[in-house]
Amino acid sequence: MTRQLDIVFLGLSLSSSWGNGHATTYRALIKGLHQDGHRVLFLERDVPWYAAHRDLAWPDFCELAYYSELDEMIALYGERLRKADAVIAGSYVPEGVALVDRLEALELNRLCFYDIDTPVTLAKLDRGDEEYLARRQIPVFDAYFSFSGGEVLTRLEQNYGAQRAVALYCSVDQERYANTGEPATWDLGYLGTYSPDRQPTLERLLLEPARRLPEMRFVVAGPQYPAEIDWPSNVERIEHLPPADHASFYSRQRFTLNVTRSDMISAGWSPSVRLFEAAACGTPVISDCWRGLHELLPDSEALIIARGADDVVAALTALSGRERIAIAAAAKGRVLAGHTGAARAGELVRALSNLPASPAYERISA
Repeated sequence: MTRQLDIVFLGLSLSSSWGNGHATTYRALIKGLHQDGHRVLFLERDVPWYAAHRDLAWPDFCELAYYSELDEMIALYGERLRKADAVIAGSYVPEGVALVDRLEALELNRLCFYDIDTPVTLAKLDRGDEEYLARRQIPVFDAYFSFSGGEVLTRLEQNYGAQRAVALYCSVDQERYANTGEPATWDLGYLGTYSPDRQPTLERLLLEPARRLPEMRFVVAGPQYPAEIDWPSNVERIEHLPPADHASFYSRQRFTLNVTRSDMISAGWSPSVRLFEAAACGTPVISDCWRGLHELLPDSEALIIARGADDVVAALTALSGRERIAIAAAAKGRVLAGHTGAARAGELVRALSNLPASPAYERISA
């Protein structure tokens, strides 16, 4: 399967980055596929909360179509799905279990799953929560592409019956994420939607340092934070920051903070898209700690691992400008060498190429 491919994604959202990290992940990956000449259709459930916050309604690197009901989607795109080289369903898609069952019934050439929430998915399944994927469906997929690597891949195959578990980390669009050259506005910033399990870390690694360093400037960007949070006076709040403004946001920080959800920390090897985006902008990253992080971005060489407020205060006050620039450059080099959308697209195509051909695919190719 070395020719140009026809791939259909059915994901949470491509059009709106509001309240999710899926959109920028899909955009970087699909843009990389487009640059290599592959044809992509993205089918997105038309829901009001994303329809009201679309920042890429009609991309120029793929075909994007919206649907309201599964029956409507199958009626309109069933033939395209059957002819595609690969159909890839994504995590957190509305009516995901029903969607996968409908796709399986179509006898597709290749049916795969891209889990951009793998540790969350497995934790939910272990609790009997099948919000968007049923445990019985995991063996159905020709490949289970996972946001997480490392030990999670072995668990997927041995404990959940995945035929092939393949790491497909998030990635960055290097054309959109680069330093803008703007002067620093903040000493430390954070970009992320509110999450109850991330908030204690944000409190420990940003709000407490802000209280200790009243002369410095901090910023938190992202929606859905509760009104009762006690923000220090030197912490600026930005409710929502569209992707078009991300590069400027990162470029205007002396340091940026990476905070990881608890399920991701437990699983390890789960780098967020924000980690790669900040590094691509040449902004030094301060991060919480999890297994596998050192392999991606070594501590004190390509980022700073902080376990408490003292570590953050030390980085903000004691690191020289030369040390800060060196850390940022090391991270940027690693990210641009192996974690761009183009690199990830190549990984996806190689993985699809290594899958055994289904009988349906062999009939079409004959």
